Amino acid sequence: MKKRIWRIIIGAVVFAAAIIINIEWLKIAMFVISYVIVGGDVVKRAVRNIFKGQVFDENFLMSIATIGAFFIGEYPEGVAVMLFYQVGELFQSYAVGKSRKSIASLMDIRPDYANVKKGDELVRTDPDEVQIGDIIVIKAGEKIPLDGKVIEGSSMIDTSALTGESVPREVEVGSDILSGCININGVITAEVTKEYGESTVSKILDLVENASSKKSNSEQFITKFARYYTPVVVIIAVFIAIIPPLVIDGATFSDWIYRALAFLVVSCPCALVISIPLSFFGGIGGASKKGILVKGSNYLEALAQTEIVVFDKTGTLTKGVFNVQEIHPEGVSKEELLELTAYVESYSNHPISLSLKRAYGKEIDNGRITDVEEISGHGVIATVDGKKVMAGNIKLMKMMDIPYFKGELIGTVVHVAVNNQYIGYIVIADEVKPDSAQAIKELKAANIKQTVMLTGDNKSVGSKVAKELGLDKVYAELLPADKVEKLEELFSQKSTKGKLAFVGDGINDAPVLARADIGIAMGGLGSDAAIEAADIVIMTDEPSKIATAMKISKKTLKIANQNIVFAIGIKIIVLILSAFGIATMWAAIFADVGVTIIAVLNAFRALNVKNL
Repeated sequence: MKKRIWRIIIGAVVFAAAIIINIEWLKIAMFVISYVIVGGDVVKRAVRNIFKGQVFDENFLMSIATIGAFFIGEYPEGVAVMLFYQVGELFQSYAVGKSRKSIASLMDIRPDYANVKKGDELVRTDPDEVQIGDIIVIKAGEKIPLDGKVIEGSSMIDTSALTGESVPREVEVGSDILSGCININGVITAEVTKEYGESTVSKILDLVENASSKKSNSEQFITKFARYYTPVVVIIAVFIAIIPPLVIDGATFSDWIYRALAFLVVSCPCALVISIPLSFFGGIGGASKKGILVKGSNYLEALAQTEIVVFDKTGTLTKGVFNVQEIHPEGVSKEELLELTAYVESYSNHPISLSLKRAYGKEIDNGRITDVEEISGHGVIATVDGKKVMAGNIKLMKMMDIPYFKGELIGTVVHVAVNNQYIGYIVIADEVKPDSAQAIKELKAANIKQTVMLTGDNKSVGSKVAKELGLDKVYAELLPADKVEKLEELFSQKSTKGKLAFVGDGINDAPVLARADIGIAMGGLGSDAAIEAADIVIMTDEPSKIATAMKISKKTLKIANQNIVFAIGIKIIVLILSAFGIATMWAAIFADVGVTIIAVLNAFRALNVKNL
């Protein structure tokens, strides 16, 4: 970059001196020197590419136009075209560099080393060499090098590089930690659960680095356009230079060659070839700032055409964690009902039991419990403080011939009785994510025609969640194969150009994610299979980020289309004017370099995702 800047400055100074000097031979010599300084590398690349068989590129167009200008005595314009072309190239390099830096800031999550515990020593090791089961120590201020589970210590973790969330997360013994996050204050010891190649940070790096390899339709159009467009304009330029002087009376070769050269300068497709991919690159970079990883420009483009969004329930719209939602005592206090139930369930590791113990929140005194009997498919009976306590489902109540509450309840219900006397029930259910309702609202505001939920849960739970969130349709009690079948039905309800997006997080969602036009996975807690199958990964696990991704997609597509229309429109106008001798070489320079700079500046806007 510095060399290029100095070359442009020195070339411009020599060019200015050549214009001022009045000695003809010295003037021409200085124009040549200026041209070699500024455009020597372009001519060199053109020659090298011709030998490689890549004839019709921008280097060839610039070289033939400027050298041609020298042959017809238009020295200042020949140098000026190359000078402004190099200024445009410099600007483009800066723009691409800026976009890469934006993504590189996300890529700063790559860990340099891991502190592996070997006996009483800590050995600094390359993350690639650390094995599953190794014990690593992460000190305050260090990056977490590999995914693992905390076995000692507690700390606050900065997850912003992965999720875009500024609020640190607390981890303690038993917590899962993700590579790429930063340990803020405490020292934590963790057992490695994934090798570096399979770790979160490695996968994110791979996703972003390879995102640009999957081109959008707009980018494919520009690539094909440039492939056919460039040879066509070169042939037209040759005809403009040769035919009119031969068939029109009074026409001179110098005049028509000048027109042909101006035509060639205008025809350079730099504005399109650079600004369109840059727009999508900026969109992907902007999305990554928000904790949204897009695996290719084609998926970013497809998002803008989405008509139907289909959701999995557990772990996607809900937290996927069972918690006590309601406590309904009869003849006892809420506290006493919860305490007795937690004690009865204390020996079980079932998710229902764990949620009860979590809600109770106090240490369990095992000395108070005797005669524990677990009845499979029914519940648990135990003696607590000398009282016979029964906690389970309606089957247990029927088996023990105890009258119980028979109203319609949604969720998992634990009925409780003491000494054969019913004392109430506790409802345990999955919690809806705080932003799920907002996500559906925003999607509808974005003109999504249908929002649908597919769940393996029972109909009452599915309907309750769908009603609470304002979803259009819900299909419950589905197996993984049923979900694919339902998806096929929904495909028939969209338009030909419309897209269907599926959002999920579990292993059982992988086939549906792969089948959908756009698969969106929850990346924070989602399964590896779901993340692999998905086209877009939401690192924050927030459904509302789907609407954000769509806004970024629409903005990026709008910018790309603006650049296509603007660049092609200006070029066609100036190409026609050049052919008729109305536009000078200076107008041609604007139509090439000027349009490119404006298009690149416009493409820059895709990086700005603050006020969507």
